[in-house]
Amino acid sequence: MRLATWNVNSAKSRLPRLLPWLDQRAPDVVCLQETKLSDGDFAKELGGPLAERGYEVAHHGQGRWNGVALLSRVGLDDVVRGLPGEPRFGDVAEARAVTATCAGLRVTSVYVPNGREPSDPHYAYKLRWLGALRDLVAAGDPASAVVAGDMNIAPTDDDVWDRPAFDGATHVTPDERAALAALCEPGLHDVMRERWPHERAFSYWDYRAGRFHRDQGMRIDLVLAGSGPAGRRAAVWVDRAARKGSGPSDHAPVMLDLDEAPDGDIGPVVPPPSAPAPLKR
Repeated sequence: MRLATWNVNSAKSRLPRLLPWLDQRAPDVVCLQETKLSDGDFAKELGGPLAERGYEVAHHGQGRWNGVALLSRVGLDDVVRGLPGEPRFGDVAEARAVTATCAGLRVTSVYVPNGREPSDPHYAYKLRWLGALRDLVAAGDPASAVVAGDMNIAPTDDDVWDRPAFDGATHVTPDERAALAALCEPGLHDVMRERWPHERAFSYWDYRAGRFHRDQGMRIDLVLAGSGPAGRRAAVWVDRAARKGSGPSDHAPVMLDLDEAPDGDIGPVVPPPSAPAPLKR
């Protein structure tokens, strides 16, 4: 079974890229983030083409901002939109999580709040939101859980191309990393780092300054899996090819193959960057 997570950065504008990618990679379960569509518009834009490809869909959207989805060809049961007791930002309950059971796995697609900057109220909201996500995992069966998506946190300094450039910024602060570690405490494994502990494996590159071509990126899109799916890992890799070409998302999909690897154990990044800039620590 192939599971993928991808921040598509607006499903409507990336539609010409999403569907051919599904045809090429043939994932069984897909976690999408930042769809930026209402539930009705997502169904209008993608419902037909996804059904033709055998996908059941659970979408949780709010229009212009945020939005998450689960696509599954192996069942989609007990759908829950949002998090129990999730915090609001102001008066708004943002569309940042959707959960369902897919082939015996309890899968949650997440778009963690950005945080903006440590002094911003959005940063405190981010930490509270991560706490609610941890409560969801702990209240269920962590061994069969998969939490996948845009975490907006680089777990370690090895997960950013230039650590000093982030001084005073979000994504690398001790409190964010502690919240991510707490999320994993019930029994989730960072399957990418367990397979590729030292390799350069970014999933996000800013559109500006030629960051992608120089591989000046971050690893903020994660697949966190319980002992069941983590133990079934056959391959895990970043589909860097999906970030190429015209009109791409600034994120690349992260792929997890369970039980067997149709393309072999080809990671961590496919294809690898041709001329990566040196890492700065």
